[in-house]
Amino acid sequence: MGNYNHINNTQEVRRVLIITLFLNIAVAAAKIAYGYVTNSISITSDGFHSMFDGTSNIFGLIGIWIAAHPPDKEHPYGHRKFETLFTIVIGIMILGTSFRILEKVYFSFKGEYSQAIVTPVSFAVMLVTMAVNIFVARYEAARGKVLKSDFLSADAMHTQSDILTTTSVIIGLLFVKLGYPAADSLAGLVIVVFIAKIGYEILRKSTDILVDRVCMNTSLIESLVIKIENVRGCHDIRTRGSESATYVDLHILVDPAMPVEKAHGIADRVEEMICKEFPNVVDVVVHVEPEKN
Repeated sequence: MGNYNHINNTQEVRRVLIITLFLNIAVAAAKIAYGYVTNSISITSDGFHSMFDGTSNIFGLIGIWIAAHPPDKEHPYGHRKFETLFTIVIGIMILGTSFRILEKVYFSFKGEYSQAIVTPVSFAVMLVTMAVNIFVARYEAARGKVLKSDFLSADAMHTQSDILTTTSVIIGLLFVKLGYPAADSLAGLVIVVFIAKIGYEILRKSTDILVDRVCMNTSLIESLVIKIENVRGCHDIRTRGSESATYVDLHILVDPAMPVEKAHGIADRVEEMICKEFPNVVDVVVHVEPEKN
């Protein structure tokens, strides 16, 4: 049943990524094209930011496909960390985007770019694309929570940064229209801050998974296990993985005189109860020890 749910979830994640991919491509194309036509650094930069949303969807499709492969001889624990690896790629791409925009802002302040042309169409383009981004961010965040997908949650955060940066662009365009041309470059500078912060948060969370940081409250596991019949104690509980795929190992104490076969049955019962109570747990290793008198 657990494997079926994982396969079904993978298919749902792919569907979400394909839908958002087309939306992100449309948003990016509109911003970049209009940004170049009007010489607006902020609009063009925001367009490249949106383009990376589409690129991250492609990386996500590849990463999810690899992560869905079952365990094999070379990868006995499965391929789930490939999703985390591709999530890190998103974080790096976001930071790379911030440096690219920072470069544009720098040359703008040096006077190497023409003044942006602001028209009513400029505001229309930004408002429409922002509406699309709001839909994509909410859609991915909601589906990421339901499907317990780290990648969808990270990608939703990435798209949220688009909403923030587009807001900055609109404010900058208003000031340009009022006769302050430097506002376009300043808006680009604000975008850098938002993008860098999102990138940092994604990298921090993904790194926690790679270094096997504790991902569950072990006291909850202990309180469940010690209620199981013939379990006299529980210690050395360890957890690793992610919200969608958690691995648990622990030690239980049993009667020293208990037959091995019965002790093994208790271990199976412990594993069954943990997986039933915590659906996100995909594997449990139980070490059986005799209780010391």
